[in-house]
Amino acid sequence: MITELENALIKNKSDFHPVINFDSDKEKLFHFDFTDSNKELNTVDIANTNLFADYINRILKKNGSKYGIGGYNENRTFYKRSNLFAGKEARSIHLGIDVWGSVETPVYAALGGRVHSFAYNDNFGDYGATIVLLHQLDAVAFYTIYGHLSLTDISKLHEGAYITRGEVIGHFGQPAENGNWPPHLHFQIIHNMYENKGDYPGVCKPSECEKYLANSPNPDLILNLMQYTLKQEL
Repeated sequence: MITELENALIKNKSDFHPVINFDSDKEKLFHFDFTDSNKELNTVDIANTNLFADYINRILKKNGSKYGIGGYNENRTFYKRSNLFAGKEARSIHLGIDVWGSVETPVYAALGGRVHSFAYNDNFGDYGATIVLLHQLDAVAFYTIYGHLSLTDISKLHEGAYITRGEVIGHFGQPAENGNWPPHLHFQIIHNMYENKGDYPGVCKPSECEKYLANSPNPDLILNLMQYTLKQEL
C-alpha cells in the first residue's frame, strides 16, 4: 500500500534536484552489492578503512564508473566491522541509499526545507558529520538525512536555517570525519524523526525492518538514480 508520503514524493518526482553531479547521458552508476552473495567481500579486510576504500575505488575504476550506489533494504555483511551495530541481534538492514565516490564530492539539497538538526556522530562506523532537513510537500511533512559529510559542512549551520533546492549543503567527508568509511553519502527519507536530533537509525535489526522501512521509504523516490545503474561481475 502506497503511503501519503510516497504519493507526495511520486507526484513531485520531476522537481527534485540531483544530490550529486551526475550526467546520465554519459555516465553509469555501479550498483554495489554488499550482501552475502558478494563473495569477494570475504577477501577484503573491511575493518581496515583504507583497504575497504581501495576495494571501492578498484571496482569503480574497473567498471568505468565515477560513482557507486545501492543499499536500500539490503541485508549487509560489512556492519560486522563495527561494534556500533552489534548486539543479541545485530543490525544489518540498510534504510538508506549510499552513493560512493571521491572525497569532497559536492552534495546538493534535493529540495528546499529547513535545517531540523545536525551533529557529529563520532563513533567508528557511525554517520560522522550529519545534516537532517525538514521538508513539506502537499501538506506532508518529512525529513531527509545526509550522512558521512565533512566537518566543515556543519561548522556554520544553525537549526531552522532555510535551505534552498539545489544548494550545496555538504561534501563527501574524509574517513577521519565521516565515521571511518570510504567516502560516500548516506541519503535517507524519514517520515517521523520522533525525538531524534542530528541522528536517526540508518541500519536496523532484521526483526524490526518492517517498522523501520515503513518510516523510511525508498530514497530513490527522490534520488531517481537507480535506473542508471550498471551491474557487472565484481
